[in-house]
Amino acid sequence: VQLVESGGGLVQAGGSLRLSCTASGNIRGINDMGWYRQAPGKQRESVATITNLGSTQYTDSVKGRFTISRDNAKNTVYLQMISLKPEDTAVYYCNADVRSRWYTDEIYWGKGTLVTVSS
Repeated sequence: VQLVESGGGLVQAGGSLRLSCTASGNIRGINDMGWYRQAPGKQRESVATITNLGSTQYTDSVKGRFTISRDNAKNTVYLQMISLKPEDTAVYYCNADVRSRWYTDEIYWGKGTLVTVSS
């Protein structure tokens, strides 16, 4: 299974970006999906998660600014980010809890996409 992120880049404070992450490979279904981020010198943190039924959770610092969504038919999760702040600068990683065709469950990570917010 591979997870490939896209949509990162450089944006000014107050701007917007939309991240996408698509899973491919030996997939019967995907349970939870999520976005995590790691800023320089900091630990990786959860940003937002979404269940296969669409229930979402957000870390407090992004509530009201970020929206996670998914397209189950495309095995894709999105992160719409608005009102970006310099402190949102980080490498953003996609995460998926994948059920294989043989009914085994495993968590996979993408390689990350860099988001840089300039002040």
